[in-house]
Amino acid sequence: MYHLAVDAHDLPAQARFWAEVLDWKVLFEADDEIVIGADEHAFPGMCFLPVRESKTVKNRLHVDLSPDDRDTEVERIIALGARRIDVGQGEDATWVVLADPEGNEFCVLRPKRSLTD
Repeated sequence: MYHLAVDAHDLPAQARFWAEVLDWKVLFEADDEIVIGADEHAFPGMCFLPVRESKTVKNRLHVDLSPDDRDTEVERIIALGARRIDVGQGEDATWVVLADPEGNEFCVLRPKRSLTD
């Protein structure tokens, strides 16, 4: 996988939000594209692209994060500008659903040891 493309209205704000969330950096910035990643040679990255239309429905693809401490990470990300949202996950969910500043859903999971954990 090379990168995940993300449609955005405010490319700099979205790129900087996700760079902070993932502890990445802005690697390339132009008016029509901003690329972030851990390093320019570390795949995958995220590429933010401008769109005019607004988000209207739940994402068909979203990012899942698996930190060492879910609750501490949720609070850190909320302080960066995310907000909690309900997509029907239920009260017994082991993950927390958040939305980034433009409303894109993502999940913060409990700590994981493998892709099948």
